[in-house]
Amino acid sequence: MNSKRLAPLIRRAESREDALAKELAKRVQAHQQQAQRLGDLERFRGEYEAPPVPGTAVSASQLLNRAAFLAKIDDAVVTQQKHIATSEEALAIERTRLLLASRDKLVLEKLAASYRSVELKAEERRDQSVLDDLGARAHRERQTKDTP
Repeated sequence: MNSKRLAPLIRRAESREDALAKELAKRVQAHQQQAQRLGDLERFRGEYEAPPVPGTAVSASQLLNRAAFLAKIDDAVVTQQKHIATSEEALAIERTRLLLASRDKLVLEKLAASYRSVELKAEERRDQSVLDDLGARAHRERQTKDTP
């Protein structure tokens, strides 16, 4: 096999690596959005959880509504935490895929470099052989001219 035959494989590995890098970037952005939503929910809960202003009359139904609303926020926080956990797993998978694709590309590039090195050495040997032949011919021609 020669190094030129590996070029399409290397290009394919590069495009795969690029596609996986883009997918990872999308997942990172989605994960950041999920984390921001969780932060917003927790901040909102903290603000809503604050006790009513002292001296304000609060009815029992308002307290029940408030408790129900806080329970809904808590459920939303738990759900968002699950989304984040799922997002983190997806990120780990995408990072691993990208790492493997990068490694595959690197292996192909090293293999191609190795083949190029072997090809270069073979070409240098051929060139040296041609030069040796030319030198030997020139030497024989000088020998025949010098001998009467």
